[in-house]
Amino acid sequence: MIVFRYLSREILLTLSAVSAVLLVIIMSGRFVKFLAQAASGALDPGSLFLIMGFRLPGFLQLILPLGLFLGILLAYGRLYLESEMTVLSATGMSQQRLLGITMIPAALVALLVAWLSLSLAPQGANQFQLLLNKQDALTEFDTLVAGRFQALNDGTRVTYTEQLSEDRTNLGGVFISEKRLGQQKKDEGISVLVAEKGHQDIRPDGNRYLILENGYRYDGNPGEANYRVIKYDTYGVLLERPDVSDEVTDRDAMPTADLIGKDDLRARAELQWRLSLPLLVFIVTLMAVPLSRVNPRQGRFLKLIPAILLYMAYLTILIAVRGALEKGKISPALGLWWVHLLFLLIGLGLMYWEPMRLKMASRRSVKEMARG
Repeated sequence: MIVFRYLSREILLTLSAVSAVLLVIIMSGRFVKFLAQAASGALDPGSLFLIMGFRLPGFLQLILPLGLFLGILLAYGRLYLESEMTVLSATGMSQQRLLGITMIPAALVALLVAWLSLSLAPQGANQFQLLLNKQDALTEFDTLVAGRFQALNDGTRVTYTEQLSEDRTNLGGVFISEKRLGQQKKDEGISVLVAEKGHQDIRPDGNRYLILENGYRYDGNPGEANYRVIKYDTYGVLLERPDVSDEVTDRDAMPTADLIGKDDLRARAELQWRLSLPLLVFIVTLMAVPLSRVNPRQGRFLKLIPAILLYMAYLTILIAVRGALEKGKISPALGLWWVHLLFLLIGLGLMYWEPMRLKMASRRSVKEMARG
Protein backbone atom coordinates (compact mmCIF):
# COMPACT_ATOMS: atom_id res chain seq x y z
CA MET A 1 0.00 0.00 0.00
CA ILE A 2 2.85 2.39 0.78
CA VAL A 3 4.47 1.68 -2.59
CA PHE A 4 1.12 2.16 -4.34
CA ARG A 5 0.55 5.56 -2.69
CA TYR A 6 4.10 6.64 -3.46
CA LEU A 7 3.96 5.69 -7.14
CA SER A 8 0.45 7.10 -7.59
CA ARG A 9 1.48 10.39 -5.99
CA GLU A 10 4.50 10.68 -8.27
CA ILE A 11 2.37 10.01 -11.36
CA LEU A 12 -0.47 12.36 -10.41
CA LEU A 13 1.84 15.22 -9.41
CA THR A 14 3.78 14.97 -12.65
CA LEU A 15 0.52 14.59 -14.59
CA SER A 16 -0.85 17.79 -13.02
CA ALA A 17 2.31 19.77 -13.75
CA VAL A 18 2.61 18.59 -17.36
CA SER A 19 -1.11 19.06 -18.07
CA ALA A 20 -1.06 22.57 -16.60
CA VAL A 21 1.85 23.57 -18.85
CA LEU A 22 0.22 22.06 -21.94
CA LEU A 23 -3.11 23.71 -21.10
CA VAL A 24 -1.50 27.14 -20.74
CA ILE A 25 0.31 26.74 -24.07
CA ILE A 26 -2.77 25.61 -26.00
CA MET A 27 -5.18 28.08 -24.42
CA SER A 28 -2.75 30.96 -24.96
CA GLY A 29 -2.64 30.19 -28.68
CA ARG A 30 -6.42 29.99 -28.93
CA PHE A 31 -6.87 33.12 -26.83
CA VAL A 32 -4.60 35.08 -29.19
CA LYS A 33 -6.72 33.86 -32.12
CA PHE A 34 -9.99 34.95 -30.46
CA LEU A 35 -8.39 38.20 -29.36
CA ALA A 36 -7.50 38.98 -32.99
CA GLN A 37 -11.12 38.33 -33.98
CA ALA A 38 -12.31 40.64 -31.21
CA ALA A 39 -9.89 43.34 -32.37
CA SER A 40 -11.31 43.12 -35.90
CA GLY A 41 -14.87 43.43 -34.61
CA ALA A 42 -15.92 39.83 -35.32
CA LEU A 43 -16.33 39.02 -31.60
CA ASP A 44 -17.49 40.92 -28.55
CA PRO A 45 -14.40 41.48 -26.33
CA GLY A 46 -16.51 40.91 -23.24
CA SER A 47 -17.24 37.31 -24.23
CA LEU A 48 -13.61 36.16 -24.69
CA PHE A 49 -13.22 34.54 -21.27
CA LEU A 50 -16.66 32.94 -21.59
CA ILE A 51 -15.60 31.43 -24.91
CA MET A 52 -12.39 30.07 -23.39
CA GLY A 53 -14.40 28.55 -20.54
CA PHE A 54 -16.66 26.72 -22.99
CA ARG A 55 -13.64 25.42 -24.92
CA LEU A 56 -11.77 24.26 -21.80
CA PRO A 57 -13.35 20.74 -21.58
CA GLY A 58 -12.50 20.09 -25.24
CA PHE A 59 -8.87 20.98 -24.56
CA LEU A 60 -8.66 18.88 -21.41
CA GLN A 61 -9.99 15.71 -23.02
CA LEU A 62 -6.94 15.70 -25.32
CA ILE A 63 -4.40 17.10 -22.85
CA LEU A 64 -5.00 14.65 -20.00
CA PRO A 65 -4.03 11.45 -21.91
CA LEU A 66 -0.83 13.13 -23.10
CA GLY A 67 -0.19 14.49 -19.60
CA LEU A 68 -0.58 11.01 -18.12
CA PHE A 69 1.72 9.51 -20.76
CA LEU A 70 4.44 12.09 -20.09
CA GLY A 71 3.82 11.91 -16.36
CA ILE A 72 4.56 8.18 -16.29
CA LEU A 73 7.65 8.61 -18.44
CA LEU A 74 9.07 11.43 -16.31
CA ALA A 75 8.10 10.03 -12.90
CA TYR A 76 9.25 6.48 -13.50
CA GLY A 77 12.29 7.68 -15.44
CA ARG A 78 13.44 9.58 -12.35
CA LEU A 79 12.89 6.50 -10.19
CA TYR A 80 14.99 4.39 -12.55
CA LEU A 81 17.68 7.07 -12.66
CA GLU A 82 17.91 7.23 -8.86
CA SER A 83 17.88 3.39 -8.64
CA GLU A 84 14.62 3.35 -6.68
CA MET A 85 13.09 1.03 -9.27
CA THR A 86 16.08 -1.26 -8.85
CA VAL A 87 15.33 -1.51 -5.13
CA LEU A 88 11.64 -2.17 -5.83
CA SER A 89 12.58 -4.86 -8.35
CA ALA A 90 14.81 -6.51 -5.76
CA THR A 91 11.87 -6.69 -3.37
CA GLY A 92 9.69 -8.46 -5.94
CA MET A 93 8.21 -5.60 -7.98
CA SER A 94 7.76 -7.07 -11.47
CA GLN A 95 6.82 -5.12 -14.59
CA GLN A 96 3.35 -6.70 -14.54
CA ARG A 97 2.76 -5.60 -10.95
CA LEU A 98 4.08 -2.12 -11.74
CA LEU A 99 1.65 -1.95 -14.66
CA GLY A 100 -1.22 -3.06 -12.41
CA ILE A 101 -0.41 -0.32 -9.89
CA THR A 102 -0.13 2.27 -12.66
CA MET A 103 -3.50 1.27 -14.12
CA ILE A 104 -5.31 2.42 -10.96
CA PRO A 105 -4.49 6.16 -11.33
CA ALA A 106 -4.87 5.67 -15.09
CA ALA A 107 -8.43 4.43 -14.47
CA LEU A 108 -9.19 7.64 -12.56
CA VAL A 109 -7.86 9.70 -15.47
CA ALA A 110 -9.87 7.57 -17.92
CA LEU A 111 -13.06 8.21 -15.93
CA LEU A 112 -12.36 11.94 -15.99
CA VAL A 113 -11.65 11.86 -19.74
CA ALA A 114 -14.85 9.84 -20.31
CA TRP A 115 -16.87 12.44 -18.41
CA LEU A 116 -15.27 15.20 -20.46
CA SER A 117 -15.61 13.55 -23.88
CA LEU A 118 -19.10 12.08 -23.39
CA SER A 119 -20.78 14.88 -21.46
CA LEU A 120 -18.93 18.07 -20.57
CA ALA A 121 -17.08 18.75 -23.85
CA PRO A 122 -20.25 18.42 -26.03
CA GLN A 123 -22.09 20.77 -23.66
CA GLY A 124 -19.26 23.27 -23.88
CA ALA A 125 -19.15 23.00 -27.69
CA ASN A 126 -22.93 23.51 -27.76
CA GLN A 127 -22.75 26.68 -25.68
CA PHE A 128 -19.77 27.86 -27.72
CA GLN A 129 -21.72 27.56 -30.99
CA LEU A 130 -24.76 29.28 -29.51
CA LEU A 131 -22.51 32.10 -28.35
CA LEU A 132 -21.03 32.40 -31.85
CA ASN A 133 -24.56 32.51 -33.29
CA LYS A 134 -25.31 35.44 -30.98
CA GLN A 135 -22.04 37.09 -32.01
CA ASP A 136 -23.07 36.79 -35.67
CA ALA A 137 -26.30 38.61 -34.77
CA LEU A 138 -24.46 41.68 -33.49
CA THR A 139 -24.77 44.85 -35.53
CA GLU A 140 -21.98 47.25 -36.37
CA PHE A 141 -22.80 49.35 -33.32
CA ASP A 142 -22.39 46.37 -30.99
CA THR A 143 -18.80 45.71 -32.08
CA LEU A 144 -17.65 49.15 -33.23
CA VAL A 145 -14.60 50.57 -31.44
CA ALA A 146 -13.71 54.25 -31.63
CA GLY A 147 -10.47 55.01 -33.45
CA ARG A 148 -10.25 51.64 -35.20
CA PHE A 149 -11.12 50.55 -38.74
CA GLN A 150 -13.58 47.64 -38.71
CA ALA A 151 -13.95 45.34 -41.72
CA LEU A 152 -17.34 43.72 -42.32
CA ASN A 153 -18.95 41.52 -44.98
CA ASP A 154 -15.69 39.72 -45.81
CA GLY A 155 -13.83 42.99 -46.09
CA THR A 156 -16.18 44.62 -48.62
CA ARG A 157 -17.24 47.22 -46.05
CA VAL A 158 -15.00 49.23 -43.73
CA THR A 159 -16.35 51.46 -40.95
CA TYR A 160 -14.48 53.99 -38.83
CA THR A 161 -15.50 56.54 -36.21
CA GLU A 162 -13.39 58.95 -34.21
CA GLN A 163 -15.82 59.14 -31.30
CA LEU A 164 -18.46 56.79 -29.90
CA SER A 165 -20.83 57.54 -27.02
CA GLU A 166 -21.08 55.20 -24.03
CA ASP A 167 -24.57 54.04 -25.05
CA ARG A 168 -23.18 53.27 -28.55
CA THR A 169 -25.82 55.36 -30.34
CA ASN A 170 -23.97 58.57 -31.30
CA LEU A 171 -20.87 58.79 -33.46
CA GLY A 172 -18.47 61.58 -34.39
CA GLY A 173 -16.18 61.73 -37.43
CA VAL A 174 -17.66 58.84 -39.43
CA PHE A 175 -16.06 57.11 -42.42
CA ILE A 176 -17.70 54.23 -44.34
CA SER A 177 -16.22 52.60 -47.44
CA GLU A 178 -18.10 49.88 -49.30
CA LYS A 179 -17.60 48.07 -52.61
CA ARG A 180 -20.56 48.31 -54.96
CA LEU A 181 -21.43 45.07 -56.72
CA GLY A 182 -23.71 44.82 -59.76
CA GLN A 183 -26.34 42.19 -60.53
CA GLN A 184 -23.69 39.67 -61.57
CA LYS A 185 -21.48 40.59 -58.60
CA LYS A 186 -19.35 42.75 -60.89
CA ASP A 187 -17.23 45.35 -59.14
CA GLU A 188 -18.73 48.78 -59.89
CA GLY A 189 -16.31 50.80 -57.82
CA ILE A 190 -16.26 52.04 -54.26
CA SER A 191 -18.80 54.14 -52.41
CA VAL A 192 -17.38 56.29 -49.61
CA LEU A 193 -19.39 58.14 -46.97
CA VAL A 194 -17.88 60.73 -44.62
CA ALA A 195 -19.90 62.64 -42.06
CA GLU A 196 -19.35 65.04 -39.20
CA LYS A 197 -21.58 62.96 -36.90
CA GLY A 198 -24.20 60.25 -36.90
CA HIS A 199 -26.62 58.34 -34.73
CA GLN A 200 -28.60 55.12 -34.72
CA ASP A 201 -32.33 55.19 -35.42
CA ILE A 202 -34.41 52.10 -34.57
CA ARG A 203 -37.80 52.01 -36.33
CA PRO A 204 -40.96 50.33 -34.93
CA ASP A 205 -40.61 47.51 -37.49
CA GLY A 206 -37.24 46.58 -36.03
CA ASN A 207 -35.10 48.01 -38.85
CA ARG A 208 -32.02 49.96 -37.84
CA TYR A 209 -30.71 53.00 -39.71
CA LEU A 210 -27.49 54.90 -39.38
CA ILE A 211 -28.40 58.58 -39.81
CA LEU A 212 -25.39 60.63 -40.96
CA GLU A 213 -25.31 64.42 -40.82
CA ASN A 214 -23.20 67.05 -42.63
CA GLY A 215 -21.10 64.97 -44.94
CA TYR A 216 -20.23 63.82 -48.46
CA ARG A 217 -20.75 60.70 -50.54
CA TYR A 218 -18.20 59.66 -53.19
CA ASP A 219 -19.26 57.09 -55.80
CA GLY A 220 -17.06 55.37 -58.39
CA ASN A 221 -13.38 55.58 -59.08
CA PRO A 222 -11.69 59.01 -59.25
CA GLY A 223 -10.89 60.05 -62.83
CA GLU A 224 -13.66 58.00 -64.45
CA ALA A 225 -16.73 59.51 -66.14
CA ASN A 226 -19.20 58.01 -63.67
CA TYR A 227 -17.42 59.40 -60.63
CA ARG A 228 -19.60 61.73 -58.58
CA VAL A 229 -19.54 63.67 -55.30
CA ILE A 230 -22.74 64.37 -53.36
CA LYS A 231 -22.99 66.74 -50.39
CA TYR A 232 -25.77 66.01 -47.93
CA ASP A 233 -27.20 67.39 -44.73
CA THR A 234 -28.84 64.11 -43.67
CA TYR A 235 -28.22 60.64 -45.09
CA GLY A 236 -29.70 57.32 -43.91
CA VAL A 237 -27.95 53.94 -44.21
CA LEU A 238 -29.93 50.76 -43.58
CA LEU A 239 -28.08 48.40 -41.25
CA GLU A 240 -28.44 44.74 -42.09
CA ARG A 241 -30.63 42.78 -39.72
CA PRO A 242 -28.63 39.66 -38.87
CA ASP A 243 -30.33 36.32 -38.47
CA VAL A 244 -30.21 34.79 -34.99
CA SER A 245 -30.03 31.00 -35.14
CA ASP A 246 -30.46 28.67 -32.17
CA GLU A 247 -29.69 25.60 -34.27
CA VAL A 248 -26.60 23.57 -33.41
CA THR A 249 -25.22 21.70 -36.41
CA ASP A 250 -21.70 20.70 -35.32
CA ARG A 251 -21.38 17.01 -34.47
CA ASP A 252 -19.03 17.70 -31.58
CA ALA A 253 -21.78 19.84 -29.98
CA MET A 254 -24.45 17.13 -30.10
CA PRO A 255 -25.26 15.20 -26.88
CA THR A 256 -23.83 11.70 -26.83
CA ALA A 257 -27.30 10.18 -26.37
CA ASP A 258 -28.40 11.75 -29.69
CA LEU A 259 -25.48 10.11 -31.52
CA ILE A 260 -26.34 6.57 -30.40
CA GLY A 261 -28.23 4.62 -33.05
CA LYS A 262 -27.73 7.15 -35.84
CA ASP A 263 -26.79 5.80 -39.29
CA ASP A 264 -25.11 9.03 -40.34
CA LEU A 265 -21.40 8.40 -40.91
CA ARG A 266 -20.34 11.65 -39.25
CA ALA A 267 -22.43 10.87 -36.17
CA ARG A 268 -20.99 7.36 -35.91
CA ALA A 269 -17.46 8.70 -36.34
CA GLU A 270 -18.07 11.28 -33.61
CA LEU A 271 -19.44 8.64 -31.24
CA GLN A 272 -16.48 6.34 -31.82
CA TRP A 273 -14.10 9.26 -31.30
CA ARG A 274 -15.64 10.09 -27.92
CA LEU A 275 -15.42 6.46 -26.83
CA SER A 276 -11.84 6.23 -28.10
CA LEU A 277 -10.45 8.90 -25.76
CA PRO A 278 -10.96 6.94 -22.48
CA LEU A 279 -9.68 3.79 -24.22
CA LEU A 280 -6.64 5.79 -25.36
CA VAL A 281 -5.72 6.41 -21.70
CA PHE A 282 -5.31 2.70 -20.89
CA ILE A 283 -3.33 1.91 -24.04
CA VAL A 284 -0.88 4.80 -23.63
CA THR A 285 -0.39 3.68 -20.01
CA LEU A 286 0.50 0.22 -21.27
CA MET A 287 3.07 1.76 -23.62
CA ALA A 288 4.45 4.28 -21.11
CA VAL A 289 5.41 1.77 -18.39
CA PRO A 290 8.01 -0.15 -20.46
CA LEU A 291 9.14 3.01 -22.26
CA SER A 292 9.94 4.64 -18.92
CA ARG A 293 12.52 1.94 -18.15
CA VAL A 294 15.93 3.58 -18.65
CA ASN A 295 19.53 2.83 -17.81
CA PRO A 296 20.94 5.29 -15.23
CA ARG A 297 23.97 5.79 -17.46
CA GLN A 298 21.79 6.80 -20.42
CA GLY A 299 19.68 9.44 -18.68
CA ARG A 300 15.93 9.76 -18.22
CA PHE A 301 15.31 11.63 -21.49
CA LEU A 302 16.79 9.05 -23.87
CA LYS A 303 13.45 7.42 -24.67
CA LEU A 304 11.34 10.55 -24.25
CA ILE A 305 11.44 11.77 -27.86
CA PRO A 306 10.74 8.32 -29.41
CA ALA A 307 7.93 7.86 -26.89
CA ILE A 308 6.37 11.22 -27.80
CA LEU A 309 6.66 10.37 -31.51
CA LEU A 310 4.90 7.05 -30.85
CA TYR A 311 2.09 8.85 -29.00
CA MET A 312 1.74 11.45 -31.77
CA ALA A 313 1.59 8.65 -34.36
CA TYR A 314 -1.20 7.04 -32.35
CA LEU A 315 -3.23 10.25 -32.13
CA THR A 316 -2.53 11.27 -35.74
CA ILE A 317 -3.68 7.91 -37.10
CA LEU A 318 -6.83 8.12 -34.98
CA ILE A 319 -7.66 11.58 -36.37
CA ALA A 320 -6.93 10.49 -39.96
CA VAL A 321 -9.07 7.35 -39.62
CA ARG A 322 -11.85 9.44 -38.12
CA GLY A 323 -11.82 11.66 -41.20
CA ALA A 324 -11.81 8.62 -43.49
CA LEU A 325 -14.74 7.15 -41.55
CA GLU A 326 -16.73 10.38 -41.97
CA LYS A 327 -16.16 10.20 -45.73
CA GLY A 328 -17.22 6.56 -45.96
CA LYS A 329 -13.78 5.25 -46.90
CA ILE A 330 -13.71 2.86 -43.93
CA SER A 331 -16.44 0.52 -42.74
CA PRO A 332 -18.15 1.76 -39.54
CA ALA A 333 -17.84 -1.75 -38.10
CA LEU A 334 -14.06 -1.50 -38.42
CA GLY A 335 -14.03 2.18 -37.50
CA LEU A 336 -11.37 3.38 -35.09
CA TRP A 337 -11.09 0.10 -33.21
CA TRP A 338 -8.37 -1.38 -35.39
CA VAL A 339 -6.09 1.55 -34.51
CA HIS A 340 -6.51 0.81 -30.80
CA LEU A 341 -5.86 -2.88 -31.44
CA LEU A 342 -2.68 -2.06 -33.36
CA PHE A 343 -1.22 0.08 -30.58
CA LEU A 344 -2.41 -2.39 -27.96
CA LEU A 345 -0.23 -4.99 -29.67
CA ILE A 346 2.63 -2.49 -29.78
CA GLY A 347 2.22 -1.88 -26.05
CA LEU A 348 2.21 -5.60 -25.29
CA GLY A 349 5.32 -6.00 -27.43
CA LEU A 350 7.10 -3.23 -25.52
CA MET A 351 5.96 -4.74 -22.24
CA TYR A 352 7.28 -8.26 -22.82
CA TRP A 353 10.13 -7.75 -25.29
CA GLU A 354 12.71 -6.43 -22.81
CA PRO A 355 12.16 -9.19 -20.17
CA MET A 356 12.31 -11.85 -22.88
CA ARG A 357 15.52 -10.34 -24.25
CA LEU A 358 17.12 -10.24 -20.81
CA LYS A 359 16.04 -13.82 -20.10
CA MET A 360 17.51 -15.03 -23.38
CA ALA A 361 20.74 -13.13 -22.70
CA SER A 362 20.92 -14.69 -19.23
CA ARG A 363 20.47 -18.17 -20.62
CA ARG A 364 23.13 -17.51 -23.21
CA SER A 365 25.61 -16.35 -20.60
CA VAL A 366 24.88 -19.40 -18.43
CA LYS A 367 25.55 -21.70 -21.37
CA GLU A 368 28.82 -19.89 -22.15
CA MET A 369 29.92 -20.22 -18.54
CA ALA A 370 29.04 -23.94 -18.55
CA ARG A 371 31.10 -24.44 -21.71
CA GLY A 372 33.99 -22.55 -20.20
